[in-house]
Amino acid sequence: MYFDQIVDIPQIPGITKLRKPNITYIRYAAGRIYNRDKQYNVPQHKIIGKQVEGDETKMHPNENYEKYLPDFANEKLLINPMRSMTLKVGTFFVMRHVMKELDLHKKLLSFFDEKQAGKILDLAAYSIVTEGNKAEYYPMYTFDHPLFTEQMHRYGDSSVSNLLQSITDDQTVGFRNQLNAEKDHNQEINLSYDSTNKYCQAGDIEMVKTGHSKNGQSQPIFNYAIGYDLTNQEPLFYEWYPGDIPDISELEFMVNKVTAYGYKKITFIMDRGYFSEQNLRYIDGKEFFFIIMCKGCKDLVSEVIRSNRGTFESDRECKINSEGVYGTTVIRELAGKDRWFHLYHSTIKEHLERVQLESKIDQERKVLEKLIGSKIKSDSAYKKHFILEIDPKDGTLVCFGEDKEAIEAELNLCGYFAIITSREMNAQDAYRIYKSRDTSEKLFSGDKTFLGDAAIRVGSTESASAKIFIEFLALMVRSRMYTELKDEKEKIEKEPNFMTVPGAVAELELIQMTKGADGRYRLDFAISKNQKMILKAFGMTAAEVKKETELLADELKNYEAGESAENAKNGGTENEQG
Repeated sequence: MYFDQIVDIPQIPGITKLRKPNITYIRYAAGRIYNRDKQYNVPQHKIIGKQVEGDETKMHPNENYEKYLPDFANEKLLINPMRSMTLKVGTFFVMRHVMKELDLHKKLLSFFDEKQAGKILDLAAYSIVTEGNKAEYYPMYTFDHPLFTEQMHRYGDSSVSNLLQSITDDQTVGFRNQLNAEKDHNQEINLSYDSTNKYCQAGDIEMVKTGHSKNGQSQPIFNYAIGYDLTNQEPLFYEWYPGDIPDISELEFMVNKVTAYGYKKITFIMDRGYFSEQNLRYIDGKEFFFIIMCKGCKDLVSEVIRSNRGTFESDRECKINSEGVYGTTVIRELAGKDRWFHLYHSTIKEHLERVQLESKIDQERKVLEKLIGSKIKSDSAYKKHFILEIDPKDGTLVCFGEDKEAIEAELNLCGYFAIITSREMNAQDAYRIYKSRDTSEKLFSGDKTFLGDAAIRVGSTESASAKIFIEFLALMVRSRMYTELKDEKEKIEKEPNFMTVPGAVAELELIQMTKGADGRYRLDFAISKNQKMILKAFGMTAAEVKKETELLADELKNYEAGESAENAKNGGTENEQG
């Protein structure tokens, strides 16, 4: 939260500026932490203020200014308890509607007090609207948005830190257990399970281990996985585990967790990262089913594809969709049981993969040309596509040539892929069910892209756990928004580009209330055609939004009257509650 006063930007070592499109933050290096991977000290920046527009020497300070530079803050700074004269209310109304559908507030109150629950919902909303998760920017969001906190009280970033430290595993685990206990465990569901890893530079988080991130680099990371119900299109649970544990090893523990939740009729839908005979046998042992993707070049399926190549790729009875995908099904033994191998070929996929493969071979050839006369490993990866002649005396590369048979075999597999299922179904049904996983993959990607969660910015295990929990709640809300927008979009003949979550948020943020001379907020403009289409997806109308703004205006007038009275009583200052 920022103070009313304008002060000089301190001219001392450690002060830097962080420029954003509409604001410039002033940072202070409050300390340093040694980074073992980079082998040097990394400054720990704290935002101490925001630059005054039009004056590069002045700033509005925040609480960190008093905390880290007390010698400069030599007089009492006053916080303005009031809000912006213009409030962005559209997305708030939609998110509040969705949260009521999910009964989130009531569920939270089973494990958190009212103050915690309000802050948690606000932080979830903040993640969705701003596509970010940095606590220091949160006060700016509270300045021009309605809130879920009691009496819409605004809190600063230090209060966010206190909240994250106060949330316990008992609370978050209890919430997840209750969420899954309320589901119909006898209903048959398709459960998409996927994981990723998150970079974390903080020092004292138990789950952070050096592991291989998705970009292939060795970094301090932890793993994060989500179970997503494709039948009802909602996330059910999440887990996080040490960064040095590979995904393929974690599946057994996830299956046990689902069993403990009480689910009985589940088909696990997984990508190739979870493929192992041990995992498949374990799922069999629990009497669950699986649908798993496997690339055509995998040794396991390449033989099956080669033996069926040319039998279905242009057979119109094998046509799967309008995108040129054809498929057929054969039965093969795998992990001690008959499995249904659904083989597919895509002409579009074939073209793309051939271009990529040809480009890769050309790049490898150029590298090998430069390596002639240099030492090269006997088990070099280049042997996949080239025959290398290596001098046995000194291990240098003498010459090389293409391995035509190996390259031709790989080219012949371009465009092919397989889906393996543990129970009987045809190629079209297997493809349709697996493709339904696109929804969860987009939302799972959204957890990093849209919710700003590619990295975790906290300093303790407790805070990291709490932050993941809040972002899971944000994903629950965003998933419902995604589903309802998608369903409405399918009814519209012309597909508008704003019927996505980020597109809808951008439109809804334009629904605003402005404070008049009489101190009352009123709707700025009439609801636009695009906004009406978005509201319709959630079963809302422009008339309802207008009514909601009037009720909100009444609430804000009452809250501000109470804040002003309290402020006068305290001598003109507002003491933030932790």
